[in-house]
Amino acid sequence: MSGSELVVGVDGSAGALTAVRWAARVARERNLGLRLVHALPELPAPYPRADPTYEQLLEAAAGQGRSVLAEAREVAADISVKTVLRPERPADALVAESRDARMFVLGTPGLRPLGRFLLGSVTVALTAHAHCPVALIRPHAGEDEPPAQGPVVVGVDGSPASEEAIATAFEEASWRRARLIAVHCRHDGWWDAGEPAGEYARELLAQRLAGWQEKFPDVVVDREVVTGRPAERLLDFADRAQLLVAGSRGRGGISGLALGSTSQALMSYALCPVLVARPRVK
Repeated sequence: MSGSELVVGVDGSAGALTAVRWAARVARERNLGLRLVHALPELPAPYPRADPTYEQLLEAAAGQGRSVLAEAREVAADISVKTVLRPERPADALVAESRDARMFVLGTPGLRPLGRFLLGSVTVALTAHAHCPVALIRPHAGEDEPPAQGPVVVGVDGSPASEEAIATAFEEASWRRARLIAVHCRHDGWWDAGEPAGEYARELLAQRLAGWQEKFPDVVVDREVVTGRPAERLLDFADRAQLLVAGSRGRGGISGLALGSTSQALMSYALCPVLVARPRVK
């Protein structure tokens, strides 16, 4: 990954504070800087400057900036932290801020009654169009940060998006000194693990991982070939993970569709942090 800073989108919510604390810990461990970005969705014309709505918006944003800065300092007092205020649409501002970032971090709201995280339009737009990996950090009951124990999980299907996810997952597992679980999923109903199709699936998984295992010999890898819907099976493994890495198809005209249904399902339902891998910027 390029870039020397982690960037966090902040908006004053509890989820954003959780994301700031998580990002500050990662920045401290990897000797990176931290950039906290607040975007105002609709800023009135700045003239006349005495407009109370304009001033109130700026003061509220400044107050939120001081609050999240304090959160970051509490976790990692010795890292470089910047605060940025961008008076433009949040999705546009955050995508622009991702251009030179190592990773972009966003907090998510809590679970809805049916067990689904609400993905806002800004989250979907950023994960579909960012220039770097995007981490979505979940609120964790009774804790300031998600747990830092457990494996890193990644899905492998042979697609370009899967290749990006594999690269990102190995990097993360190496940094975290964590075991990596690589999951290849085939649909139900037409194959058995003992048949030739199952052997082919295991060979495909081994081939996709081989070069990365040579590059990261410190990472212990568990290979899992399973049946069922990919999102459901990956979520099963994610229940005990510290990080789930998902692929993205890249930029598309309709940002929601560019992510793919499996990635969106993982983003919506996973309880652990989800890292959406992005194609490397050349």
